[in-house]
Amino acid sequence: MTTAAAEALQKVFKTLADPTRVRILRLLEQEELIVGELMEILSMAQSRVSRHLAILREAGLLSDRREGTFVAYRLVLPEDGPWRDAWILARESLRDDPTAERDDTLLRLALAARTARTGTRHSFFDAVGPEWDALRTVFGDELLRARATAALVPPRLRVADIGTGTGVLALELAGLGLDVVGIDLSEGMLETAREKWAAIETETTGRVDFRRGDAHALPLEDESVDAAFAHMVLHSLEEPSRAIEEMARIVRPGGQVILVDFLAHDHTWMEKDLGLLWLGFEPDTLRVWIESAGLEPPRIQHYESDAKRDLPASFVASTRKPTRSAPRTSPATRPER
Repeated sequence: MTTAAAEALQKVFKTLADPTRVRILRLLEQEELIVGELMEILSMAQSRVSRHLAILREAGLLSDRREGTFVAYRLVLPEDGPWRDAWILARESLRDDPTAERDDTLLRLALAARTARTGTRHSFFDAVGPEWDALRTVFGDELLRARATAALVPPRLRVADIGTGTGVLALELAGLGLDVVGIDLSEGMLETAREKWAAIETETTGRVDFRRGDAHALPLEDESVDAAFAHMVLHSLEEPSRAIEEMARIVRPGGQVILVDFLAHDHTWMEKDLGLLWLGFEPDTLRVWIESAGLEPPRIQHYESDAKRDLPASFVASTRKPTRSAPRTSPATRPER
């Protein structure tokens, strides 16, 4: 091997030896991104991201395109030399890495945010609707959903799915023979949910009615459903206690209210990257809200997250509406965050 070839190979190994640079290249292989978007996805300061980009650009691995006041970057592998084979090996090393999975999820969020620049949560969910099934995997909620579903009422009863999103849970419940009212504030989410329902409607024993509505003022009559379900919704609401009161209002006496969400945690990246308004909930706070809504004392089960995921512990809280009206306590005040 010539000296020049050895030096070139050494440069390849040195450049790809840094895991952050490999993460950046994975992202830029998928999409053209600006520095700000990389900062959001990687949770890194601008100086650190820019330093890595400078190294990658000097190595000839990036193309750049000016877009207004920003510069967008994309992975471009050299036509010759050892870069291509080395990159394939480096990329494969992250195939089952949970960090790479998180990067991909946050990449989808960053791309959705490009088309939702109005600054409202409503516009964000409208834009991200078609991608939400992939994005929600960051919550690792498949097992939680199954656990919570097992606690629901028997088939043929009517259930409200609050914050239904793209209808994942609503369609599962319909498949169990339940009649479901799926409620969401985002028309973009509901459009995707309706398309999915149209594809399986003739094969499903239950029925689904998707409605646009606010969790704080549900578009349902008093005591009109047998159960109300809020799966990973409370943390996105301004007033979770008010939403619980609404769920209690629409449930018939003896009916169930089931809540699934995160326990209180300090994963601040979720507040920043996923738009959570609440970093989980304390069980005592949940009990106050639930009982103040006129519901029975809840059963709250705790579940630790998958060890491979950087996620907080979760809970499934189940309660019932008394068969006889009980005096309601004064509404709970929202505790300081």
